[in-house]
Amino acid sequence: MPHSDSRSRNHQKIRICSAQVSSIWENPEKTLEKIRPLIRHAASSGAEIIVFPEQFATGWDPSSTKNSQDLNGSIVSTLREYAREYSIAILGSFREQTSFDKIQNSGIVIGKMGEILAKYAKMHLFSPAREDEKFSPGENLGMFSLGSLKCGIAICYDLRFPSLFQIYAEHGVQAVIVPAAWPKSRSRYWELFLTSRAAENQMYLIGVNTTGTTPVDTYSGSSMMVDPHGVIISRANDAEQLLFCDLDPGIVATTRNDFPVSQDRKHGLYHALLQNRK
Repeated sequence: MPHSDSRSRNHQKIRICSAQVSSIWENPEKTLEKIRPLIRHAASSGAEIIVFPEQFATGWDPSSTKNSQDLNGSIVSTLREYAREYSIAILGSFREQTSFDKIQNSGIVIGKMGEILAKYAKMHLFSPAREDEKFSPGENLGMFSLGSLKCGIAICYDLRFPSLFQIYAEHGVQAVIVPAAWPKSRSRYWELFLTSRAAENQMYLIGVNTTGTTPVDTYSGSSMMVDPHGVIISRANDAEQLLFCDLDPGIVATTRNDFPVSQDRKHGLYHALLQNRK
């Protein structure tokens, strides 16, 4: 990581905690009990936020609508309670009941006072596993701030779609947090996409993966944090663990100022070329 300059020192570093944990399958109550001491430890270690994997309370299942809840359900309510109790922000993904015919795979951010800071529904549903048959895709960004760090949310398969991350960058986002259930069989792409999205957009990428074996697949963890140069600065192995890293918004600003790639993008031309396709 490059040395901080005066622009970097004007920003306070933000400590992120990635909770690489396995779910107690389809048992939100037991899983929520399991994560409570992890939240307490993250808060006592100075983390501003703790992030859990995709559909952490139940385990990710593209074909299941079981244990889907609205924002007043036990999953979100318990996260709000934990956030207030330990004075730490929490990001978790769950199966959300909405006004649509289908449910959504939603990530929600709870502030340290228990308030909802942001919500994001997974835009790109994993059609190879027919996730699109049970879930409704999201159509909005999810953005929030931790001190001077502006953050965005993406979920797992979203990593394969660079445009989402470019749009976040154009909104001034400096770090995108990605809860995931990324399988062991495609682990090389997990690292490839996290490092590529970070380098392309000169932002931090925080990938928080699950681990262990479920009825759906086998997962190997490898949660990681990547800096705006695409360099991995913190990585987990395949065990359940908490991964900490201090992110510096000033490094994003310095990187973008010193090497202003975004100004050379040709958005109008790209759109015209796309419209002219045969």
